[in-house]
Amino acid sequence: MMLDDVQKILSKIPSSVDYADVRIVDETTEEIATKDGVVEALTSGDSLGYNVRILKSGVWGFAASNDFSTDGIDITIKKALALVAASTTYKTTNVTLDDLKPIIDSYATPYSEDPFKVPMEEKIALLLRADKAQRVSKKIAISQTSYQAHRQKKYFASSIGSLISQEILWTGAGIDASAVHGSEFQNRSYPNSFRGQNQTRGFELVRELELEKHAEEIANQAVELLTADTCPTGEFDLILDSNQLALQIHESCGHAVELDRALGFEASYAGTSFLTPEKLFNFKYGSEIVNLTADATLQGGLGSFKYDDEGVPAQRTFLVKKGIFEDYITSRDTVGLLNKLNPKYNKPSNGTVRAESWDKMPMIRMTNINLEPGEGSLEELIADTKYGIFMSTNRSWSIDDKRYNFQFGTEIGWEVKNGKIGRMLKNPTYQGITPKFWNSCDAICGKDEWTIWGTPNCGKGQPSQIMHTGHGASPARFKNVKIGVVKWI
Repeated sequence: MMLDDVQKILSKIPSSVDYADVRIVDETTEEIATKDGVVEALTSGDSLGYNVRILKSGVWGFAASNDFSTDGIDITIKKALALVAASTTYKTTNVTLDDLKPIIDSYATPYSEDPFKVPMEEKIALLLRADKAQRVSKKIAISQTSYQAHRQKKYFASSIGSLISQEILWTGAGIDASAVHGSEFQNRSYPNSFRGQNQTRGFELVRELELEKHAEEIANQAVELLTADTCPTGEFDLILDSNQLALQIHESCGHAVELDRALGFEASYAGTSFLTPEKLFNFKYGSEIVNLTADATLQGGLGSFKYDDEGVPAQRTFLVKKGIFEDYITSRDTVGLLNKLNPKYNKPSNGTVRAESWDKMPMIRMTNINLEPGEGSLEELIADTKYGIFMSTNRSWSIDDKRYNFQFGTEIGWEVKNGKIGRMLKNPTYQGITPKFWNSCDAICGKDEWTIWGTPNCGKGQPSQIMHTGHGASPARFKNVKIGVVKWI
């Protein structure tokens, strides 16, 4: 039915335009949160609408609506055409699209258990048990759990003849225990901070996380952090757990390789990038063991799909290969500009354009931006470290508008001394300059330690759009990193 509708809307767009596409998005969401033994929030929502995107005379026109009536469709198309007419007067260059073959296909996220068919009572009971299990001490001031599920059914048709349907489903959950004693406050999260772990999978992910089983350990760590030693200050070797490394990748690589950002299109809101086009193929982003990829084909990755919102097939692209900056994440209307700026590039779009919902304009977004695994286990990496700090689970982050200077804080750290894990450390932080930091990477753990972490809350654009992205990482070591808080006199 929706495939008929998307073709019907497309057929009403005048044939005189240079290009047009239509997306219908049928969206269902569900979120549950508990706090201190009670259900604090329970929300669900449904949304259905469509948009038209028209390219004519070298400029885009875009409009969206949830009115599927004949008049509603006609009005929406007229709005898009009116934007084309208004924009033509002020254009400084012509938008051009790379070549793309028409595609007729369908795809659905593979999963074992539909989260929307699991009884609400069962979900709530699971979360409340995990909430209760955190309250191991009177020093636990707050116990929390979260759960979220999201389904998007997307229908795409374009004037080149593409007709694509996709059903993207993702699920996630996590717990947070907060401990307080006097003026001291410490928090521990599992399996990650900021809404736990999220993947394009079904409710089987939530069951596999075993929140209740891990709740007591996480709460005890929060309590122990209250009296733990403060992380020392100095230049030490730094070992990052994969969950913290995922955010490091997100902020210092993922955003830095967005081509629209590098071209200055995002400058007024989210900044630019130090990875400017002349650096392609010759800039040493990291050490020789650093290989970063954009891979939307990974099963389970929160940034996984089969086709992006321009109808471009999902791809695996090396962004950094053996330490050298190799590529951006791109769109059909930006690669032409890049090819002119750097003739060595000469590539089509690598399929990284998405929109948050039916009422948003598609833009370049991260898919799964990954640090490819190296060799060995975390245990072996620690055994190979004479002195350093091991940090896990993000607590705070700050990075400049060029994605160059950064500072991160984590929930917990441990001293590594003579190849062994030692005392627990509270309030660990580290700082650095992106290329210097990645060039200091001298060890990356192997595939057995590699996890695809989900980031469900990446913001970008004006008006802002929230997107779900993924980041695969193994624990890794970085040499001589500035660690701890510097006290200025």
